[in-house]
Amino acid sequence: MDMAVAKEARMAASILRLHFHDCFVQGCDASLLLDDTPTFTGEKTANPNRNSIRGLEVIDGIKEKLESACPGIVSCADILAVAARDAVILDGGPYWDVPLGRKDSRTASLDEANNNIPTPNSTLYTLLKKFLLQGLSPTDLVALSGAHTIGQARCTSFRDRIYNGNGGIDSDNAYMSVLKGICPPSGVDNNLSPLDSVSPVLFDNAYYRNIVNGQGLLTSDQELSMHGSITSEIVQRYAGDPLAFWQQFSDSMVKMGNIVNPLTFITGEVRNNCRFVNE
Repeated sequence: MDMAVAKEARMAASILRLHFHDCFVQGCDASLLLDDTPTFTGEKTANPNRNSIRGLEVIDGIKEKLESACPGIVSCADILAVAARDAVILDGGPYWDVPLGRKDSRTASLDEANNNIPTPNSTLYTLLKKFLLQGLSPTDLVALSGAHTIGQARCTSFRDRIYNGNGGIDSDNAYMSVLKGICPPSGVDNNLSPLDSVSPVLFDNAYYRNIVNGQGLLTSDQELSMHGSITSEIVQRYAGDPLAFWQQFSDSMVKMGNIVNPLTFITGEVRNNCRFVNE
């Protein structure tokens, strides 16, 4: 992970996102990592993942080294969980102990990936509902959304926020103008903007200060600070107390990392290659 982030700072956020997208589908079982085959459909072509998930080759490299050192011991799901923690540390964020012992699923669910993973244009109601379905509270939602203090998003992810009325009354007009310069109404879908324009490669609490000031990049970011909402007070707290954010983020990552599908512990395995089930 140190080598991967040194080579490309954005990779820390990409690995963290892989873990999140994996856990919201069938639990944290590395189902996201499975490639499509002529007889198997994975999750990589789901709308939240297609043309946007990154870092798969980093996980492949870690797995290859682990299999060489101690074959058949460390699951791909555990690799994702530990790599996500280390990604946060490498960008200056907190440490937490990662519970281990996950199994890798032999199945995947394209439908669950399309339905369970929140989209960049999700309303607060939708965010709360999708997190609740995973056993995660409003506090977990706000804390885990703080992962957007690092990384970047493509124009296609925030175009609706600036052109289709999803900016909201709390949006900063100057910030919206900057975004329009990066992301025109059509075309150039892959133009990038930092999720946190203040400190995009530092795991701090600037994300919360940004959305308090109407400078959340995604609709799903800005929705968290909606006046009078169940999440706005939590946003305000983390905007003023970085240590409170770090502590809750660590706790919520452990909680998210413990989302499991009981069947995986019965039928799961430790894959030899994260992209394919064992023969």
